[in-house]
Amino acid sequence: MTSLTPPASVEIVEVAPRDGFQSIRDPLPTAEKQRCIAALLDAGVTRLEIGSFVSPKAIPQMADTGELVAAFADRPGLRLSALVPNLRGAELALDHGIREVVYVVSVSESHNRSNVRRSVDESLADLGRVIERLRQTEGTRLRLDLGTSFDCPYEGTIDWPRVDRVLGEALTMASELPLEVALCDTTGRASPYQVADHFTRLRERHARHGLDWAFHGHDTFGMGVANALFAIHHGATAVDSACAGLGGCPFAPGATGNTATEDLLYALQGGGVETGIDLPRLLAAADLVAALPGGQTASHLRQVPRERVS
Repeated sequence: MTSLTPPASVEIVEVAPRDGFQSIRDPLPTAEKQRCIAALLDAGVTRLEIGSFVSPKAIPQMADTGELVAAFADRPGLRLSALVPNLRGAELALDHGIREVVYVVSVSESHNRSNVRRSVDESLADLGRVIERLRQTEGTRLRLDLGTSFDCPYEGTIDWPRVDRVLGEALTMASELPLEVALCDTTGRASPYQVADHFTRLRERHARHGLDWAFHGHDTFGMGVANALFAIHHGATAVDSACAGLGGCPFAPGATGNTATEDLLYALQGGGVETGIDLPRLLAAADLVAALPGGQTASHLRQVPRERVS
């Protein structure tokens, strides 16, 4: 049985500026986004998914990602990343100074076609081209987000061998390249035991030097923090979350917000796990995020009187 001894530290990847903001229909003023991001950084966030380089016709909310990168690229100690669905997006990210590209492909054929309008095999083929492009640029990193690693809104439960097929092909292309693989619970339907099973089996099959593991969850079924903790105790060294629980995939019907960063942070602090993030300042940032017009938030800790949060 896996020990429940907490790890010394965990990296929290703040995804509110991407997965959170993109869930808001009407475009937010860039200055308002900058104000929220600055508050997150002031709270101690050091890994931030700042946006995505996608067609503004598909997701208008992400049209100013380049401006946001320019506003924060020189911030010391900050690790910025941006999500891309294809080679064109990766090239735009690199042109804007991003050095950590997050490439997304769904395990589910139906969701991949809904999300990026092409087959899984087509996305994998383009991943190969992205990898070759990254190899030409010094100091770049690749993160692979495997969407619908546990459940698909169209196809139901996703078993680990289906994840293994997509992951295996990706790892073959990315051999000798440092890589972080995120198993994504796109719909929030996963259970902690399913998360543990997937991480255990896939890590046993694919463990190698330079391969790190991450978890991206949603709190649709109230399992967000529990799933994140099980992922951490089964090999994930980074966990995605969104301040105030802002978010919800526009291409996953019924999916609600991301796991709230403040809820996850409270759980980790209970185990003495170091994240570098200050909880009171994070809650102040969560208030700013929750005040954004048109956003859906789902934070438990924001509902607790502040004098009880320590």
